[in-house]
Amino acid sequence: MNNIKELIAASIAVKQQVLENEELQAAVQTSVDAITTAFRNGNKVLFCGNGGSAADAQHLAAEFSGRFYKDRPALPAEALHCNTSYLTAVANDYSYDVIYARLIEGTGNPGDVLLGFSTSGNSANIVKAFEAARAKGMTTIGFTGSTGGIMKAYSHVLLNVPSNDTPRIQECHILLGHIICQLVEENLFN
Repeated sequence: MNNIKELIAASIAVKQQVLENEELQAAVQTSVDAITTAFRNGNKVLFCGNGGSAADAQHLAAEFSGRFYKDRPALPAEALHCNTSYLTAVANDYSYDVIYARLIEGTGNPGDVLLGFSTSGNSANIVKAFEAARAKGMTTIGFTGSTGGIMKAYSHVLLNVPSNDTPRIQECHILLGHIICQLVEENLFN
């Protein structure tokens, strides 16, 4: 039982740091504003990640394309890893590092937003996706751990959770993602 309490306390401790981090909260608000603007202008919001971060990306894309709190029209949001035929073909024929960048090259438009999730901030395929998105005139929002890793240099907005512990970072990513979804939905559907 003590180990369970220690793990819960560790999660709360990171969230407490997020609660006290005004710079991170300002970055969340900047993300809300960018995504709200993109949807208002008829643009789309794309998501990418690996492993658990891919699951978080898919979860948050569904909050926009499905619904969050409100019964409202669907919003154009998609997680880029959901087409397994594409994913396996490009990984096999080219490289796993370009699976997201090629999709951005083919479907990204100026004004679109790309949210990338990497607890280290160093996932090569996410970094390459951010490079491609920036070349297309898209806004990039990086969800990372404490340092931001390589993604820091390629993120217009950086949401770097103050931790180096992957599970704690991912718990905060979904928290921040849910906050963004709620506030964007409130902005668009008062």
